[in-house]
Amino acid sequence: MKKIFLSIIFLLGLTLTAQQNQLAIPPTLTGTNINLNLQNGTYQFFPGQITQTMGANGDILGPTLILNQGDFVNFSVNNQLGEDTTIHWHGMHVSAINDGGPHTVITDGSTWTPAFTIMDKAATYWYHPHLHTHTDLHVSKGIAGLIIVKDAEEAALDLPRTYGVDDIPLVIQTKSFDNNNQIVNHANNDNVLMVNATINPYVDVPAQVVRFRILNGSSQRVFNLGLSNNENFYLITTDGGLLNAPLQTTRLQMAPGERAEILVDLNGRENQTLFLKSYASEFQNGIYGATLPGMNANMTMNGYNPNSLNGADFDILQINVTAQNANPVTSIPSTLANDTPLDESSANITRTLTFSPQNPGMNQLNGNFLINNSSFDMNVINYSIPLDNVEIWQLQNQSAIAHPFHIHDVQFYILDRNGNPPPATEQGRKDVVLVKPMETVRFIAQFSDFADDAVPYMYHCHMLTHEDGGMMGQFVVQSTNAVDENTSFDLSVYPNPATQIINIKSEKPVTKIRLTNMSGQKVFEQDFDFQNNPDIKFSKPGMYLMEIYAGSAKIVKKLVVQ
Repeated sequence: MKKIFLSIIFLLGLTLTAQQNQLAIPPTLTGTNINLNLQNGTYQFFPGQITQTMGANGDILGPTLILNQGDFVNFSVNNQLGEDTTIHWHGMHVSAINDGGPHTVITDGSTWTPAFTIMDKAATYWYHPHLHTHTDLHVSKGIAGLIIVKDAEEAALDLPRTYGVDDIPLVIQTKSFDNNNQIVNHANNDNVLMVNATINPYVDVPAQVVRFRILNGSSQRVFNLGLSNNENFYLITTDGGLLNAPLQTTRLQMAPGERAEILVDLNGRENQTLFLKSYASEFQNGIYGATLPGMNANMTMNGYNPNSLNGADFDILQINVTAQNANPVTSIPSTLANDTPLDESSANITRTLTFSPQNPGMNQLNGNFLINNSSFDMNVINYSIPLDNVEIWQLQNQSAIAHPFHIHDVQFYILDRNGNPPPATEQGRKDVVLVKPMETVRFIAQFSDFADDAVPYMYHCHMLTHEDGGMMGQFVVQSTNAVDENTSFDLSVYPNPATQIINIKSEKPVTKIRLTNMSGQKVFEQDFDFQNNPDIKFSKPGMYLMEIYAGSAKIVKKLVVQ
């Protein structure tokens, strides 16, 4: 009887939301001072029903940040969620201390103030929470926003750029809801599809070339994007930048965390309607979104079926073509960028990362997954990478389900899949790659610009249930000129947390102390030539990193000042 009741509720939900709803367009923030307020909210996904949500500067999702390459931007991220969180700038090349990983916690009621130069190429990036074991909760509840980076190379092209008119942001997600229409995380019955938090969305666009900026912001689901009637469209950017030329295609696979920009030529199509769809019926088994989530038909995933989205072709967005605008873009450019991939011969090292289930066997899909037989440990640095190293990472998936692998800090180029060249849609700059069951993928990347011995970057599966379950590792990038770290002597910093004064006692003579805030800005530095150090006074509460030098050795301590 319980199963019948659940089915009735699901069908009722479809009936209540069958009407088309105008696509919500997130507002924008631009400039060199960006303020984000993380807050709880409510949102009406279903008529007459209120859902508890989270958002940035609003009830759900967040504003689109429009940033210019070369600008130094000050961010202020205020946490009013009633619990700790973080904000990660997904895909962006920033220092580890500004990256917003699980070590950079924004405690409830506090404000994080990262500041950095925008070094990235023109493309679509995004921001989302990254608190260990809570990433899926905070993203599913609604905290996610796009980042549009602009640069001179992209500005020189004749491309659509009127935000919300011929340049349309699309945050595609599927979510799970309980019987009270509340969002459930760590669930596999994600049968409600939405774009920009809009169920059954439609958008009106002009009869000209239109640009869609697409993010797969789902916790787990992979999409196989295409237009109705298998019409052609043009891929112009992958995760981290423009392709060298538009790629005409009818399909684009997008795993969680991936972004893409496409052009659709709608010249002469006024008063016509087409659909952006997912052709999930074409997926091989072993992909979240296929008929079967595992390779073997006897492998089941709790809550995965029945689900009308799995293994089916379904509409994502209805596109209504209206009259052409003044000064329209009417043609597809023949060339875009001048991007040269790294050469495999330049690699300094190859690292192998193997994905495996924590509990092998027919029930493995309902458990956690490991990288190199280890689950994530905040206190373990998995790799120390020399600054400017060019590296090949070989990803071996020995589990029965595909994993979207994401690495922080860098963009990479896919070298091959099982020894074969990647499809044309994956030959640009990437920071997420879907590794299918029993597949080996190799990519090449260079770890340039930022070195930090204390704060690590992350790499992980971007299926957020897998990430929260420990399918993650971390690495530090080390300067070749850095001093050796040595923690074999006694050193104490007290009190910690402190108020305004701290004391340092060391077994070895301390020669220098340097403090930086969590934005990477130096707030104190002093040389010493004696063992017992004077007190250091603080004027501003916050979290600091203290580098304590004793000859050629260095110890890094986190310090909280209240």
